[in-house]
Amino acid sequence: MLEYLQQMDLAVFKLINGFHSFWADECMYWLSNKYVWIPAYALLLFVIYRKWGLKQTLYILLAVGILILLSDRLSSGLLKPWIARFRPCRPEAGLGEWVHLVHNKCGGKYGFVSSHAANFFAMATFFSFLFRKKRLSFLFMGLALLTAYSRVYLGVHYPGDVIAGAMLGALAGYFIFASYASFSARGA
Repeated sequence: MLEYLQQMDLAVFKLINGFHSFWADECMYWLSNKYVWIPAYALLLFVIYRKWGLKQTLYILLAVGILILLSDRLSSGLLKPWIARFRPCRPEAGLGEWVHLVHNKCGGKYGFVSSHAANFFAMATFFSFLFRKKRLSFLFMGLALLTAYSRVYLGVHYPGDVIAGAMLGALAGYFIFASYASFSARGA
């Protein structure tokens, strides 16, 4: 069963990573750049401040900080070195000519689980529960999904890496939101 899943993972990877063009390369590279998201984070912070005020905004920022620390440490600090699955772009993975890299960027040695997917899905889950608006939830989840897809497209993760990262992130997002909601309910 595990071998079958690995073969499916590789086949889907080749399908996604094999479809490329200049405009898509640039778009996917842009989506994966953490600094590109700074204006969106600033806008989100402004909306949160306007909706909940300074005190709650500070609590939300604290919760999001803990959330990113949790999802990133679980993915990068614990699972990647423990599972030790080479990224598809690494020579050790043995895919060589099959992998299309954009701007020759590969990332670290290991890829399971995707930290991008974990972090984006953690935030998407947290903010979906926080705002409780269907349209915003679709937006948050759509951006997380697109970012996760970009990681496979760029050749730095297998689909299984981003699926596992998304699941880890969603669990972390739910856990931290539930903790934040419990804390807020006590009148903090």
